Amino acid sequence: MRTTRRRASLVAAVSAVLALGTITAASAYWAGSGGGSGSAATGTARAVTLSSATASAQLQPGGQAAVELSITNPNPGSVRVTSLALDTTQGIGGFTVDSSHSACVLTTLSFSTQTNNSSGWTVPGAGSLPVTLANSLSMSTSAGSACQGASFTVFLKAGP
Repeated sequence: MRTTRRRASLVAAVSAVLALGTITAASAYWAGSGGGSGSAATGTARAVTLSSATASAQLQPGGQAAVELSITNPNPGSVRVTSLALDTTQGIGGFTVDSSHSACVLTTLSFSTQTNNSSGWTVPGAGSLPVTLANSLSMSTSAGSACQGASFTVFLKAGP
């Protein structure tokens, strides 16, 4: 009986020492302190570029045509373009005509700002997106015969 009590006491003592060691190790792990500093920076977003837009079909007085272009994103992440509008700072009011139709009066052309039904366009990171803008280019009924068979370039700018 004495041996059983001794064993029980020894087991209890060893258990207490092991438990104390575990608590001490856990306390040492969680009670640690430290300090330091860190910093981070973001890159500068670069503007998307638009290819020169062209009419997908021949225009006639009073008619409309789709405009086709490509939006290129040089950024690593995707970029959202909310609108495509006429850039009147380029060409003549935002338009040019091929050299064999230089007598065509470009003020007979108009472009409707496009929003893709208010959805805009998402251009993938480091990629391009082909875009077709249906019935966005119009020619007024006052266009002269000098515009017959002409090819037009439409200069556009992207909205944020």
